[in-house]
Amino acid sequence: MKTYFWTWSVLVCFLALPAVAEDWPQFRGILQDGVATTANLPTTWSNSQNLLWQAKLPGPGSSSPVVVGGKIYLTSYSGYGEDENNPGDQSALQRQVLCFDLKTGKEEWTFAAKALVPEESFQGFQALHGYASSTPACDSDALYVFFGKSGVGCLGLNGKPRWGCKVGDKTHSWGSGTSPVLYKNTVIVNASVESGALVGINKKTGSIAWTQRGVRAAWNSPILVKAPNNKVELVLSSEGELQGYDPENGKPLWRAPGIQDYVCPSVIAHDGIIYAIGARSGMGVAVKAGGRGDVPVLWEMKRGSNVCSPVFHEGHLYWTHESRGVAYCADAKTGEVLYEQRLEPRPDLIYASGLLAGDKIYYVSRNNGVYVVAAKPQFELVAHNRSLDSSVFNASPVAVDGKLLLRSNEALYCVGLK
Repeated sequence: MKTYFWTWSVLVCFLALPAVAEDWPQFRGILQDGVATTANLPTTWSNSQNLLWQAKLPGPGSSSPVVVGGKIYLTSYSGYGEDENNPGDQSALQRQVLCFDLKTGKEEWTFAAKALVPEESFQGFQALHGYASSTPACDSDALYVFFGKSGVGCLGLNGKPRWGCKVGDKTHSWGSGTSPVLYKNTVIVNASVESGALVGINKKTGSIAWTQRGVRAAWNSPILVKAPNNKVELVLSSEGELQGYDPENGKPLWRAPGIQDYVCPSVIAHDGIIYAIGARSGMGVAVKAGGRGDVPVLWEMKRGSNVCSPVFHEGHLYWTHESRGVAYCADAKTGEVLYEQRLEPRPDLIYASGLLAGDKIYYVSRNNGVYVVAAKPQFELVAHNRSLDSSVFNASPVAVDGKLLLRSNEALYCVGLK
């Protein structure tokens, strides 16, 4: 573990990080729930309207950007799997970690890491999202990235690598895409694909602090939840059950009946209640955090999404179905579905999770733009914005400091009122 598993090169133009009012340090934001603290976002934009800047990327990727201290960090890949008709040679596959300035879009540095191969071939579901699907996690000291069988890596905020840690060597034809979460001195990764385990890694040394095995068919990211007893729990949705763990040591605390299928959507929590959706047929459950042993579900519904995670707003849950082009709203207390509305113009696929900013929800489709929907239990399409380029948009959107960040396979876009 002490030996770096990445071969690397770094191009650096690094400035001291200033303090900013808002950060988005991990997948789906500070509370991992897709809720922005900024509300003054535009509802309409184009290449000639409300586009503050755009930055070309060295390769595709499905990971979302994160923002800390006025800097944007995200990942991409290149060398293999950029064209399904001519994917190339796996030996050329490498990942990049990039840093941009939030205000200007100027690239600050790029870290290049050669992948451990063989990886899954670029075909089928793997080709729908590629080899850079895990969103980084960042604090004021370092950046943590996950690249499946290539492992977890830690970089300083100047782009220089500190350590690497493997968490398993298995692969899956659907690829890998779960994102790391930070808790105190630990980086926690769902390595369901790589080793069937949750893994806690020491942030400073890169050594494995704990391992909890038995995680089945889970492509989602674990989240930290404040239980009614004010203790923090780590919650993960996996095939057939929801599980609560102690993030200090990975020990199981409770389990509840969950999604009866493999699981891609991450759970969200509000006031100690955990909400999970998933399954190809669609289902959802709610569970109260803080229990021990086997705990019951509060309700179950027969609607859900196989990919997209929900958002919570004023007692309601909102989400989209990845392939049906349908937006949903459900009562968070009962699970009753309040609306089930097809989006128009109909999207082909939606892999990004929704973003709540103020009283509006932003849903990003892969190829047919962004739908802005009112966050209320009566469906209202506020706006539909065409895609800013012709490539795929898989990444979930991010909002900080009045800026909306959209990431495609070609570029990173910053949208804001001007």
